[in-house]
Amino acid sequence: MKCLTTLFLKFLLLSNFVMAETIPTKSKILKGAGYCIKDSQAQVCKELISEIEKLQLIVFDQNRFKCQSSLLGMQSAIIEAYFLKNFSNERISFTIPYVIKNC
Repeated sequence: MKCLTTLFLKFLLLSNFVMAETIPTKSKILKGAGYCIKDSQAQVCKELISEIEKLQLIVFDQNRFKCQSSLLGMQSAIIEAYFLKNFSNERISFTIPYVIKNC
């Protein structure tokens, strides 16, 4: 019984790290995309890529594939804007209405 209690406590403590991770919201992602349109080399763009990835996994588990596809399109546009300095940020602007509509 003591062993079972110890295992349960370890599981509880380890799972809190996973639960403590914040789930990105659509408004946070859209706000970050606005910053990336203004300055594609901002640190916000780097962080936004991983935030979109987290949200993609969540909507995938919910079988919301249109939303996942829209997020993937936005993520691709942000990656291109971040790594290809000559790339136009119009593509990020183009993906925003799809994220709003599908998510």
